[in-house]
Amino acid sequence: MSKQCFSPEEIHLGWIGTGVMGGSMCRHLMETGYSVTLYSRTRSKAEPLLAAGAKWADSPRAVAEASHVVFSIVGHPADVREVILGEKGALAGLASGGVLVEMTTSLPSLAVEIAELALEREVIAIDAPVSGGDVGAKNGTLSIMIGGDRPTVESLQPCWDAMGSNWVWQGPAGAGQHTKIVNQTLVAAGMIGVCEALLYAYKAGLNLDSAFKAVATGAAGSWAFSNLGPRIIAGDDAPGFFIEHLIKDLGIVLAEAEALQLKLPGVELARDLYNRAAEAGHGRSGTQALIHALANISGIDWSNRD
Repeated sequence: MSKQCFSPEEIHLGWIGTGVMGGSMCRHLMETGYSVTLYSRTRSKAEPLLAAGAKWADSPRAVAEASHVVFSIVGHPADVREVILGEKGALAGLASGGVLVEMTTSLPSLAVEIAELALEREVIAIDAPVSGGDVGAKNGTLSIMIGGDRPTVESLQPCWDAMGSNWVWQGPAGAGQHTKIVNQTLVAAGMIGVCEALLYAYKAGLNLDSAFKAVATGAAGSWAFSNLGPRIIAGDDAPGFFIEHLIKDLGIVLAEAEALQLKLPGVELARDLYNRAAEAGHGRSGTQALIHALANISGIDWSNRD
């Protein structure tokens, strides 16, 4: 395909997955002018997009049969395998010359497997996981980490620009997923610091809003602190990214690290702490709900603090 083939006037897009982030990402593509056929496991989550003009398909395969380029963002590697490689998966429906863009945080090895199977069907597969949570998805400011055929990646620039403010080609198939592992390692460690800092401020008797304003723009500032710190202070556990999905991601990090003969004790600690939060009922809460597990260690009920 030439670059011009990826303009809204030339191609029809497919979209699979309309969860916390996927719905907003698809909406940005539609607002750019792309026509979209979509599938979501829970149709009700797709209704706003259908009302805006998207077409419904009953399976990922049916999405692909109606599309030139198919994007997917689901939950777990098993979900990726089902919606891409299953009997009713997207790969079975894409015609020769089509492009498959998988944006779920998943296994680098699975990204390579998909790319190799896609080539057998004369389809190009790209792995393009994202970072930025629900805020980045809603605002179109995601960071997109991309692996796969570089000319194809560059031809998709209008799509990347619609969904994100930063997209970088990282290398061959799987490189996008490896880069997301770097991202999740930073995210996991950073959230521990955010939560422990706010716990300290609380126990020291500081006004949390005032303490936040004092440090958010200094050397201690971060995306997590600026965007999720206020949610923690307000007691807002609504998910921008589910804890259970981060636990999945940290399992991937540790498995890949083991394959590289690399020890990451900080990630091991983070996974244990997030598991505590999930076991306390926060698996479907946002990652900022880690505060409850850390507070509990000190005997603090964060939900009912004074």
